[in-house]
Amino acid sequence: QVQLVESGGGSVQAGGSLRLSCAASGSTFCIYEMGWYRQAPGKEREFVSTIARDGSTSYADSVKGRFTISRDNAKNTVYLQMNSLTPEDTGLYYCKTTPHPRALIACDASAYWGQGTQVTVSS
Repeated sequence: QVQLVESGGGSVQAGGSLRLSCAASGSTFCIYEMGWYRQAPGKEREFVSTIARDGSTSYADSVKGRFTISRDNAKNTVYLQMNSLTPEDTGLYYCKTTPHPRALIACDASAYWGQGTQVTVSS
């Protein structure tokens, strides 16, 4: 019912910036909170940032002050502006969306994931 497609990943030197995009398509009522997670090789996937439809945001402590999440509800698209990147930010970045709790009955999953986009930060 929902498909997510990430873009904007790439290779950048430490201190540089990247802007990730994630476009969601499908049942709009199944798209409420949107966010980003990342996974480095050999490590568990970890939370990066989320944003609710009303604009409320949350960030992992490791990216606070450097990353900014935003969304365009009309386009069902979420963005992640990443500044002052370090090699520790390297990983596969995944887009995620979850339905509003009251809409969950109409959706076929409690969460939807994109395929991921690679971010590589070199020293």
